[in-house]
Formats: sequence, C-alpha cells, structure tokens
Amino acid sequence: MRYLTAGESHGPQLTTIIEGLPSLLPITAEKINHDLKRRQGGHGRGRRMQIETDTVEIVAGVRHGQTLGSPVALVVTNDDWKHWTKIMGAEPLAEDVNPEDIKRQISRPRPGHADLVGGMKYGHRDLRNVLERSSARETTVRVAVGSVAKALLNELGISIVAHVTEIVGIKADTSLLEGKSADEIRTIVEADPCYCVDPEASAKMVEAIDEAKNAGDSIGGVVEVIVEGMPAGVGSYVHYDRKLDSKLAAAMLSINAFKGVEFGIGFEMARRKGSEVHDEIIWSEEEGYTRATNRLGGLEGGMSTGMPIVVRGVMKPIPTLYKPLQSVDIETKEPFKASVERSDSCAVPAASVVAEHVIAWEIANAILEQFHSDQLPQLKAQIDEHRRYTKGF
Repeated sequence: MRYLTAGESHGPQLTTIIEGLPSLLPITAEKINHDLKRRQGGHGRGRRMQIETDTVEIVAGVRHGQTLGSPVALVVTNDDWKHWTKIMGAEPLAEDVNPEDIKRQISRPRPGHADLVGGMKYGHRDLRNVLERSSARETTVRVAVGSVAKALLNELGISIVAHVTEIVGIKADTSLLEGKSADEIRTIVEADPCYCVDPEASAKMVEAIDEAKNAGDSIGGVVEVIVEGMPAGVGSYVHYDRKLDSKLAAAMLSINAFKGVEFGIGFEMARRKGSEVHDEIIWSEEEGYTRATNRLGGLEGGMSTGMPIVVRGVMKPIPTLYKPLQSVDIETKEPFKASVERSDSCAVPAASVVAEHVIAWEIANAILEQFHSDQLPQLKAQIDEHRRYTKGF
C-alpha cells in the first residue's frame, strides 16, 4: 500500500489518496470521523480545535460501504478557509496588488520549527509558505488513513490502542495495563482528558498543562502504542529495509515534534544484563509459541514474535510559544521575538492518536507486503492459515 497527502494548514482542504487496499473491506465515514474527533481532543488543545470540526468525505474507491480495490480518496475540508481565501488563494495576485501588502506574512522564524531551514531550502522569503505545510494540521488526513488501516486490521483480528504514559515528567502507573485488552484500555483512555490509564497521574498532567498555558509555555511527553493479535513472522531479518521495527520507528519519528522512539523496555535495556532483557520462549498446545515476558516489545530480529507490539515515542514541547523565544528577522537581520501562530500548550494526548494511526498503517502495510491478496476474504484465509502454521511449527 501507499498514500500521499496534500494540503496546507489554512488551505481549502486536506486530501489523501490510498492505493493498494484489498477489495470488499468495510469502510464508513462515521468510523473515520470518530478517530478524527479524538485527534482534536485531549486537554491542552488550542483555539484551532474550536474553529475546525474535522469530518471526512470519501470521494473515490468505496461503494456502498466497501472498498472496490481501486484507489480510495479522502477529503477533509478546512472550515476556517473562508477567513484565508485572499491570503492562501491559489490564483496569481492581480497586477495592482503589492505582495508586501498581503496580511500575515512571516519573516521571523520560530526556534524549533521548520520555518527558517524550510525557507532556505525552497527559497521562500515569506515563511508562511513553509509553516502552512510543515504544520501538524497535516496529521489530520494521516489519522484518516490510519483509521482505514485499522478497519483492515480489525478484520484480521488485530487490535491497536495508544495512550499517554508521561507529560513533563509526570508518569502514569503502567502496571494498571496488566490483564487489560486493547479494547478495555481504549475504553479507559477515551474517557480521560489526557488519554491516560492512570487517573491520579492524569489529574496532575491537567494541572501541569494549565500551568504551562498560563505561563505562555508548552510541554511535551511520551505516548505508547500497543498492537495485539499480531501474527508471528511479519517483517524480515534479511535486509535492513524490511525490518518491521525499523519501519515502525520511522513512522513514529515522522510525526511532527517527535524526537525519540523505543520498543518494549527500550532504553532501560542499556541498564540491565542480558538475562534481564531477553524474553524466554515457551510453548503450549493452546497458544503455541509465546514469551514468558515481553521486554523486547513483540519484536525480534526485525520480525513480529506474536506477542503484543509495544512502541513508545517522545514528543518535544511545541515550538510556538505565547512567550516567544528570540529569533532573527530574515529581512532586517535584527533580533526579534519569534512569530506567534495559534497553538496548543500541550498536544501530547492528541499526538497519541496520531501515533496510533501511523503505527496502524505500517502494521497493515507490512501484512499486505507479506500476504498478497486483492480481496479481503482471501487475505483473511491466508492469515488464518499462517497462524495455524506458526502455532504448530
């Protein structure tokens, strides 16, 4: 599978085209919209989420609720476009209009954002041409794409859920996850303002987010994605670019403001001995091969083990600050405070939703690379046969 996205933060719409989905996959706008709404939620979101109500329109590739096998096209309209038609319009400016008179031009890049380097790369003196596309607004349609991928995974008996494990040093008690399925975790997370499984930690996170907002600052954190029901042996050890953990790491780091990724117990492995890291292999007639622990996060040698895949990503604080850091005006070269755009004091809860969906896409794509099928029933049959094979290997 593959997809492309197009659209600017304040443009008329965000668009994506997905190619390679099997036919006969049930897809509805209602399910996608549920995930889009979750992306807009979470404590710490800014005014943009009050202006936009993201809903998807399926404009190609689906008929009567099922995919056709042809490319699927999705569109999310930007409700705020009506206020930006002159500023972001596609048509050339009239001859009597001075480009310098256009409102909201930006010449003061924000530290930590793509503004300055992007302007250098593409030759833009108005840095709005950079921030409009580098904005996390683009993750809207990536969530829509991931929602379609989740629909496929659900048909294959694979569940995925994300939650917030840490915000500005406040850590959730992850032992609360023990014994809970992905669906049970989702029920807890969707009812929590910070998308966290620990209500005590969540309450402290809310306080920290409010403090940051009042101070004109921003804070980051850590999100975790859990994938259950994954067949063993997806991915490969034979080439670097076929390793599943490599693809998942790249997906996590492709999210705006994400700067680190780990699997299982992650960087804690550096502080332990091998006997305290690797997962002992066990077998039973009921379950086949499993592991006594899951410290490696469901991945060995670039392949899924059949245990839950556990991947975490760290999100830095958002670089747009209401008490902006010092920058340099690219026109005058004079020091100034950086430009201020509408922003969130903390987008970690929302980012957990994005993480869930980019990981869902990579999992679904890896499965379709390994189990070729143009039709969903054939794919399900292949997966069922593979599970029987690995269980009795």
